Amino acid sequence: MKIFLGEGDYLSREEINKIDYMVVCVNEFAERFIMNYKDAFNYLFKYNAIKFLNENYGIEHTLSIEDAIDDVIIIAKNNGGNLI
Repeated sequence: MKIFLGEGDYLSREEINKIDYMVVCVNEFAERFIMNYKDAFNYLFKYNAIKFLNENYGIEHTLSIEDAIDDVIIIAKNNGGNLI
């Protein structure tokens, strides 16, 4: 399955899976810290955790969501985040 983006551009199945996975991670992060989804995404983006998930999707998606959230907490903290 491919999603048409316009002008001959499509998202591959892997790209769609990666987006779905990141949405789940952001939502689970938001729930863990009792924050809204937009604030969770902005925090994770600001402190490079979204970049981490994107670059390490091949490994991270094989872990439990709880482990993945623990990893993004560490990444964010290492990049200046201070929720914990």
